[in-house]
Order: sequence, then C-alpha cells, then structure tokens
Amino acid sequence: MDTTRDRDGEGRARNARPRDGLGRPLPYGAAGVERQPEGVVRTPQESVAEAQALLDAGKPFHAHEVFEDAWKSGPEAERALWRGLAQLAVGLTHAARGNLTGGVRLLRRGAGAVAEWEADAGPERGRPHGMDLAGLVRWAHELADTVERTGEAVDARARAPRLR
Repeated sequence: MDTTRDRDGEGRARNARPRDGLGRPLPYGAAGVERQPEGVVRTPQESVAEAQALLDAGKPFHAHEVFEDAWKSGPEAERALWRGLAQLAVGLTHAARGNLTGGVRLLRRGAGAVAEWEADAGPERGRPHGMDLAGLVRWAHELADTVERTGEAVDARARAPRLR
C-alpha cells in the first residue's frame, strides 16, 4: 500500500490538504475553509437550503458536494435533477477559478440536464422542493454567454444563482 498518500479512516486515498472557498487545494498548514462532509443524507429541503447558503457565500464547489450527496442518496426519479444541479455548481466553480472553457461547458451541460428533467417530470411536479428550475436554466445560459463574451473569470459570490 502507498503510505505517502493521505488516507481516510478506512484506508481510501483522500487528500487532506486544506482547500479554499472554490475547492482548490492549498499547501499543508495553510488556513482553508471547512470542507463539506461527504455522504450526508439530507432532506431535499435541507439540501436546497444548505446549497443556497454555500452559493451565497461564494463556495459553489462545496454546494456541488451537497447536490452530489442528494443525487447519490435521493430517489431514483430525482437523481438526474440533482446531478444537473451539481453540474451547475461545478460550472460556476470553474468559471470562478478561471477555467472558462470547462465552466461554460458544465454550465450548459447542467442547464440541459435540469431542463430535460423538468420537461420529463411534466407540469404535475411543479417546482420541485420550491426550486425555480426555469430560472436556473436561464441563469446558467446567461452566465455561460457572459463568460464566453468577456473571456474573464467571474466572482462566484456575485454570480451565485437563486435556487428558489
């Protein structure tokens, strides 16, 4: 076994370096932001509220982890929705980090996934967990267009979407 890698309690490779608000690794010993615990099962309402608080704080990478937990633990019928939301958060993360091509690609992919889920769900589903899916899709396309047009990284906090 490679003993030079950081490992979690079960022996799986897990980077223990601190991270900044956009999830970038910092040098060992540097002050970072608290990482989101992985594998947390939340209600959909808790997931939306926690993700929104992280987005509002300029931490879309961490919001992505909340959405990822929801997609992995939620009902099969909603997994594509949560995965699309995670892609939107990662798209914002990349756009804020300066990976503009990756940011645009993920924003558009996430918007497509959310729009597809909404179309497949039909009008009887309304606004799942109070989320404004049409508004999120618009936000993602507008942000992707802005990033392409300006060729500049964005401020994650200033450009955070409203989930509801």
